[in-house]
Amino acid sequence: MKWAAIAVCAVAGAVTTLAQNEARPRAREIGLAPGVFEPGAKNAITDVAGVSVGHATLNQGDSIRTGVTVIVPHQGNVFQDKVPGAVFVGNAFGKLAGSTQVDELGTIETPIGLTNTLSVGAVMEGLVRWTLDQSGNDNVRSVNALVGETNDGGLNDIRGQHVRPQHVVEALKAASTGAAQEGSVGAGTGTRAFGWKGGIGTSSRKLDARYGGYTVGVLVQSNYGGVLTMGGAPVGRILGRYSYQPRPSARLPVPGSRLPDEYGDGSCMIVVATDAPLDARDLKRLAGRAVFGLARTGSSYSNGSGDFAIAFSTAADLRTRFGSSTTQARTLLPTDGVSPLFQAALEATEEAVYNSLLKATPVSSRFGKAEALPIDRLKEILERYKR
Repeated sequence: MKWAAIAVCAVAGAVTTLAQNEARPRAREIGLAPGVFEPGAKNAITDVAGVSVGHATLNQGDSIRTGVTVIVPHQGNVFQDKVPGAVFVGNAFGKLAGSTQVDELGTIETPIGLTNTLSVGAVMEGLVRWTLDQSGNDNVRSVNALVGETNDGGLNDIRGQHVRPQHVVEALKAASTGAAQEGSVGAGTGTRAFGWKGGIGTSSRKLDARYGGYTVGVLVQSNYGGVLTMGGAPVGRILGRYSYQPRPSARLPVPGSRLPDEYGDGSCMIVVATDAPLDARDLKRLAGRAVFGLARTGSSYSNGSGDFAIAFSTAADLRTRFGSSTTQARTLLPTDGVSPLFQAALEATEEAVYNSLLKATPVSSRFGKAEALPIDRLKEILERYKR
């Protein structure tokens, strides 16, 4: 009955959050349109054909503010048809489970899971169970689940480890190729960024035909800090929330000591999808550009920030068939053709972070509270810097 009660609360919380999210704008609705390429129709990672996103949101009582977000690379059996993939590490203060096999083999064989730091094991268990239960996987005896995390302990009872394998199944069953829900949902329920409520954000870019017409989609779980910059405007400084800001003399530490910096630490998980025919080598380079894209938002890449990007390609003839040892013909984009994709990843990452902040709704618990970025103040700042 315990998990049934949590499931009911999770659904109720998701419905409430959805209504609140609809009242808050995305970046383009307030004039923030980073870069030179246009977004896809949904301006989401799901603009890459076949990719789906699902959330399970846990919002219970005065202490549970967490969840699971899953990104499914294609609509078939991902284990049987593994996609080419890679991981790029910006700062390795994190627990990206499954990354070593991805580095070794250059393939991803399960949906990608995102959650909180102490629930990585439960999400791995859920992804493994889901994979074993898929039709055609009866003889599978090894599964490399890929799970990333950020620490939501400032708002969530993280030590309670409330995320369980069944929540992964809920998120997978809810996964859709439609518009992805953003803000304080799923793995972003209890996250904070730049001193404000962070969460899940997504964006995409569609390349012109002369660059192949490929799509790049990005989803972020924002939970990091620095000096928030939006559209080139120093939003964090103007709003008075930023890393390493001056302290009143009464709060200055003794020489040699350090005050904790509440706007600096944290982490960011980034998932990049593309339909461009890239192998693991160039996908790692693409993932790197996504991590570099955090700099456009003012990231400090601090010591305690786990900054990771996972990239995969949905190109059908680059998939690795489980158990096959025969040669296969592959079409690969030459390295000289990847630069437009790099630009697209930079732009989509920047906008995905903006969307994670803009769509996030306030969250409070007995552990603390996180306010939503004030839209009216932000509009004033953007207008001032536009002039």
